[in-house]
Amino acid sequence: MTKKIIWLITLLLTLNFTFAQNSETDFKQANALYKNGSYQEASELYEKIIASNEISSELFFNLGNCYYKLNKVGPAIYNYEQALVLNPSNEDASNNLIFAKRLALDRIEEVPKSVLEKFNKNYISKISFNGWAVVSIFLSFLAAILFILYYFSLHSTKKRLFFTTSLLSFLLLIIALSITYHQYNKNTNTIEAIVFTDEVSVQNEPTKNGEEAFIIHEGTKVVVLDEVDDWKKIRLADGKIGWLKSKNIRVLNVF
Repeated sequence: MTKKIIWLITLLLTLNFTFAQNSETDFKQANALYKNGSYQEASELYEKIIASNEISSELFFNLGNCYYKLNKVGPAIYNYEQALVLNPSNEDASNNLIFAKRLALDRIEEVPKSVLEKFNKNYISKISFNGWAVVSIFLSFLAAILFILYYFSLHSTKKRLFFTTSLLSFLLLIIALSITYHQYNKNTNTIEAIVFTDEVSVQNEPTKNGEEAFIIHEGTKVVVLDEVDDWKKIRLADGKIGWLKSKNIRVLNVF
Protein backbone atom coordinates (compact mmCIF):
# COMPACT_ATOMS: atom_id res chain seq x y z
CA MET A 1 0.00 0.00 0.00
CA THR A 2 2.81 2.38 0.96
CA LYS A 3 4.66 1.59 -2.27
CA LYS A 4 1.53 2.40 -4.30
CA ILE A 5 1.13 5.79 -2.57
CA ILE A 6 4.81 6.63 -3.16
CA TRP A 7 4.42 5.58 -6.81
CA LEU A 8 1.33 7.77 -7.25
CA ILE A 9 3.04 10.78 -5.63
CA THR A 10 6.10 10.28 -7.87
CA LEU A 11 3.87 10.01 -10.94
CA LEU A 12 1.97 13.21 -10.04
CA LEU A 13 5.20 15.13 -9.43
CA THR A 14 6.59 13.89 -12.75
CA LEU A 15 3.45 14.90 -14.62
CA ASN A 16 3.40 18.37 -12.98
CA PHE A 17 7.07 18.86 -13.88
CA THR A 18 6.41 17.75 -17.48
CA PHE A 19 3.41 20.11 -17.82
CA ALA A 20 5.46 22.98 -16.40
CA GLN A 21 8.30 22.26 -18.82
CA ASN A 22 5.88 22.10 -21.76
CA SER A 23 4.22 25.37 -20.73
CA GLU A 24 7.59 27.10 -20.44
CA THR A 25 8.55 25.85 -23.92
CA ASP A 26 5.20 27.03 -25.35
CA PHE A 27 5.61 30.41 -23.64
CA LYS A 28 9.05 30.96 -25.19
CA GLN A 29 7.76 29.85 -28.59
CA ALA A 30 4.75 32.16 -28.33
CA ASN A 31 7.03 35.08 -27.42
CA ALA A 32 9.18 34.34 -30.47
CA LEU A 33 6.09 34.23 -32.71
CA TYR A 34 4.92 37.57 -31.29
CA LYS A 35 8.30 39.17 -32.02
CA ASN A 36 8.09 37.90 -35.60
CA GLY A 37 4.63 39.43 -36.04
CA SER A 38 2.75 36.10 -36.02
CA TYR A 39 0.15 37.39 -33.60
CA GLN A 40 -2.59 34.85 -34.34
CA GLU A 41 -0.26 31.87 -33.85
CA ALA A 42 1.18 33.43 -30.69
CA SER A 43 -2.30 34.04 -29.24
CA GLU A 44 -3.25 30.39 -29.85
CA LEU A 45 -0.18 29.22 -27.92
CA TYR A 46 -0.85 31.62 -25.05
CA GLU A 47 -4.46 30.38 -24.89
CA LYS A 48 -3.17 26.80 -24.82
CA ILE A 49 -1.00 27.61 -21.78
CA ILE A 50 -3.93 29.27 -19.99
CA ALA A 51 -6.08 26.18 -20.70
CA SER A 52 -3.48 24.10 -18.83
CA ASN A 53 -3.92 26.40 -15.78
CA GLU A 54 -0.32 27.67 -15.97
CA ILE A 55 -1.33 31.30 -15.55
CA SER A 56 0.46 34.55 -14.70
CA SER A 57 -0.04 38.28 -15.08
CA GLU A 58 2.66 38.37 -17.77
CA LEU A 59 0.92 35.63 -19.74
CA PHE A 60 -2.39 37.50 -19.87
CA PHE A 61 -0.51 40.72 -20.67
CA ASN A 62 1.23 39.11 -23.65
CA LEU A 63 -2.05 37.62 -24.85
CA GLY A 64 -3.69 41.03 -24.56
CA ASN A 65 -0.90 42.48 -26.73
CA CYS A 66 -1.59 39.84 -29.38
CA TYR A 67 -5.28 40.68 -29.54
CA TYR A 68 -4.48 44.41 -29.54
CA LYS A 69 -2.27 43.89 -32.59
CA LEU A 70 -5.07 41.86 -34.20
CA ASN A 71 -7.48 44.75 -33.49
CA LYS A 72 -9.71 42.52 -31.33
CA VAL A 73 -10.89 45.07 -28.78
CA GLY A 74 -12.89 42.84 -26.43
CA PRO A 75 -10.26 40.09 -26.02
CA ALA A 76 -7.46 42.68 -25.67
CA ILE A 77 -9.25 44.56 -22.87
CA TYR A 78 -10.30 41.30 -21.22
CA ASN A 79 -6.75 39.96 -21.01
CA TYR A 80 -5.26 43.27 -19.80
CA GLU A 81 -7.93 43.34 -17.10
CA GLN A 82 -7.17 39.71 -16.25
CA ALA A 83 -3.47 40.56 -15.94
CA LEU A 84 -4.37 43.30 -13.46
CA VAL A 85 -6.55 40.92 -11.44
CA LEU A 86 -3.46 38.78 -10.86
CA ASN A 87 -1.13 41.74 -10.37
CA PRO A 88 -2.78 45.15 -9.78
CA SER A 89 0.66 46.83 -9.91
CA ASN A 90 1.41 45.62 -13.46
CA GLU A 91 2.05 49.07 -14.97
CA ASP A 92 2.53 47.74 -18.52
CA ALA A 93 -0.90 46.11 -18.47
CA SER A 94 -2.42 49.24 -16.93
CA ASN A 95 -0.90 51.50 -19.60
CA ASN A 96 -1.82 49.22 -22.51
CA LEU A 97 -5.36 48.92 -21.16
CA ILE A 98 -5.73 52.68 -21.57
CA PHE A 99 -4.75 52.41 -25.26
CA ALA A 100 -7.04 49.42 -25.80
CA LYS A 101 -10.02 51.26 -24.27
CA ARG A 102 -9.52 54.04 -26.82
CA LEU A 103 -10.47 51.52 -29.50
CA ALA A 104 -13.81 50.83 -27.78
CA LEU A 105 -16.81 52.78 -29.05
CA ASP A 106 -18.44 53.46 -25.68
CA ARG A 107 -17.29 56.46 -23.64
CA ILE A 108 -18.82 55.89 -20.22
CA GLU A 109 -18.09 58.37 -17.46
CA GLU A 110 -17.84 56.87 -13.99
CA VAL A 111 -20.05 57.99 -11.13
CA PRO A 112 -18.04 60.55 -9.08
CA LYS A 113 -16.09 58.86 -6.28
CA SER A 114 -15.59 60.02 -2.73
CA VAL A 115 -12.12 60.83 -1.37
CA LEU A 116 -11.95 57.43 0.36
CA GLU A 117 -13.00 55.60 -2.81
CA LYS A 118 -10.33 57.44 -4.81
CA PHE A 119 -7.70 56.61 -2.18
CA ASN A 120 -8.76 52.97 -2.25
CA LYS A 121 -8.55 52.81 -6.05
CA ASN A 122 -5.26 54.70 -6.41
CA TYR A 123 -3.36 53.14 -3.52
CA ILE A 124 -4.94 50.31 -1.54
CA SER A 125 -6.26 48.39 -4.57
CA LYS A 126 -2.82 48.49 -6.19
CA ILE A 127 -1.99 45.53 -3.94
CA SER A 128 -4.05 42.34 -4.23
CA PHE A 129 -5.67 40.78 -1.17
CA ASN A 130 -2.95 38.09 -1.31
CA GLY A 131 -0.38 40.86 -1.05
CA TRP A 132 -2.18 42.40 1.91
CA ALA A 133 -2.33 38.94 3.52
CA VAL A 134 1.48 38.75 3.25
CA VAL A 135 1.75 42.21 4.82
CA SER A 136 -0.52 41.07 7.66
CA ILE A 137 1.61 37.99 8.34
CA PHE A 138 4.78 40.10 8.37
CA LEU A 139 3.24 42.60 10.81
CA SER A 140 2.01 39.81 13.10
CA PHE A 141 5.54 38.40 13.36
CA LEU A 142 7.00 41.88 13.85
CA ALA A 143 4.51 42.75 16.59
CA ALA A 144 5.14 39.43 18.36
CA ILE A 145 8.94 39.86 18.25
CA LEU A 146 8.75 43.43 19.53
CA PHE A 147 6.44 42.39 22.37
CA ILE A 148 8.83 39.59 23.38
CA LEU A 149 11.73 42.08 23.34
CA TYR A 150 9.64 44.43 25.50
CA TYR A 151 8.77 41.64 27.94
CA PHE A 152 12.35 40.46 28.45
CA SER A 153 14.08 43.85 28.25
CA LEU A 154 15.68 45.01 31.52
CA HIS A 155 16.22 48.68 30.69
CA SER A 156 13.28 51.08 31.06
CA THR A 157 14.24 53.09 27.96
CA LYS A 158 14.30 49.99 25.77
CA LYS A 159 11.07 48.69 27.33
CA ARG A 160 9.29 51.94 26.41
CA LEU A 161 10.72 51.78 22.89
CA PHE A 162 9.74 48.14 22.34
CA PHE A 163 6.30 48.66 23.92
CA THR A 164 5.56 51.67 21.68
CA THR A 165 6.78 49.97 18.50
CA SER A 166 4.95 46.71 19.31
CA LEU A 167 1.73 48.65 19.94
CA LEU A 168 2.18 50.51 16.65
CA SER A 169 2.78 47.18 14.88
CA PHE A 170 -0.41 45.74 16.38
CA LEU A 171 -2.39 48.76 15.19
CA LEU A 172 -0.91 48.44 11.70
CA LEU A 173 -1.72 44.72 11.80
CA ILE A 174 -5.38 45.45 12.56
CA ILE A 175 -5.50 47.93 9.65
CA ALA A 176 -3.80 45.44 7.29
CA LEU A 177 -6.21 42.66 8.32
CA SER A 178 -9.19 44.97 7.73
CA ILE A 179 -7.90 45.87 4.27
CA THR A 180 -7.23 42.20 3.47
CA TYR A 181 -10.78 41.26 4.49
CA HIS A 182 -12.23 44.17 2.48
CA GLN A 183 -10.18 43.29 -0.62
CA TYR A 184 -11.11 39.62 -0.35
CA ASN A 185 -14.83 40.42 -0.06
CA LYS A 186 -14.61 42.83 -2.96
CA ASN A 187 -12.86 40.28 -5.19
CA THR A 188 -15.18 37.42 -4.32
CA ASN A 189 -18.46 39.34 -4.32
CA THR A 190 -17.87 41.69 -7.26
CA ILE A 191 -18.28 39.95 -10.61
CA GLU A 192 -16.91 41.96 -13.53
CA ALA A 193 -17.12 41.11 -17.22
CA ILE A 194 -16.15 42.43 -20.66
CA VAL A 195 -18.54 42.71 -23.62
CA PHE A 196 -17.38 40.44 -26.46
CA THR A 197 -20.10 41.25 -29.02
CA ASP A 198 -19.76 44.15 -31.50
CA GLU A 199 -23.06 45.70 -30.39
CA VAL A 200 -25.44 44.61 -27.62
CA SER A 201 -28.97 45.77 -26.88
CA VAL A 202 -29.40 45.94 -23.11
CA GLN A 203 -33.02 45.50 -22.02
CA ASN A 204 -34.99 46.63 -18.99
CA GLU A 205 -36.07 43.06 -18.16
CA PRO A 206 -34.76 39.50 -18.82
CA THR A 207 -37.25 38.60 -21.57
CA LYS A 208 -37.07 38.38 -25.33
CA ASN A 209 -39.75 41.06 -25.72
CA GLY A 210 -38.28 43.44 -23.16
CA GLU A 211 -37.85 47.11 -23.97
CA GLU A 212 -34.41 48.31 -24.99
CA ALA A 213 -32.80 50.40 -22.24
CA PHE A 214 -29.51 51.27 -23.97
CA ILE A 215 -26.85 49.90 -26.34
CA ILE A 216 -23.25 48.99 -25.49
CA HIS A 217 -20.37 47.79 -27.63
CA GLU A 218 -17.40 45.42 -27.59
CA GLY A 219 -14.81 46.11 -24.91
CA THR A 220 -17.13 47.76 -22.38
CA LYS A 221 -16.59 46.66 -18.79
CA VAL A 222 -19.68 45.81 -16.73
CA VAL A 223 -20.47 44.57 -13.24
CA VAL A 224 -22.71 41.49 -13.09
CA LEU A 225 -25.41 41.93 -10.43
CA ASP A 226 -27.74 38.98 -10.98
CA GLU A 227 -28.53 36.06 -13.28
CA VAL A 228 -31.81 34.60 -14.58
CA ASP A 229 -31.57 31.63 -16.95
CA ASP A 230 -29.29 32.79 -19.77
CA TRP A 231 -29.72 36.49 -18.90
CA LYS A 232 -27.40 38.59 -16.75
CA LYS A 233 -28.25 41.82 -14.97
CA ILE A 234 -25.41 44.29 -15.46
CA ARG A 235 -24.40 47.75 -14.25
CA LEU A 236 -22.23 50.23 -16.13
CA ALA A 237 -19.66 52.56 -14.58
CA ASP A 238 -22.12 55.45 -14.93
CA GLY A 239 -24.77 53.59 -12.90
CA LYS A 240 -27.03 52.41 -15.76
CA ILE A 241 -28.59 48.98 -15.16
CA GLY A 242 -30.11 46.47 -17.58
CA TRP A 243 -30.25 42.87 -18.78
CA LEU A 244 -28.39 41.13 -21.60
CA LYS A 245 -27.76 37.59 -22.81
CA SER A 246 -24.90 35.79 -21.05
CA LYS A 247 -23.26 34.89 -24.38
CA ASN A 248 -22.47 38.58 -25.03
CA ILE A 249 -20.02 38.94 -22.13
CA ARG A 250 -17.06 37.10 -20.66
CA VAL A 251 -16.62 37.15 -16.89
CA LEU A 252 -13.22 38.05 -15.43
CA ASN A 253 -11.83 35.22 -13.32
CA VAL A 254 -10.65 35.71 -9.74
CA PHE A 255 -7.78 33.33 -9.01
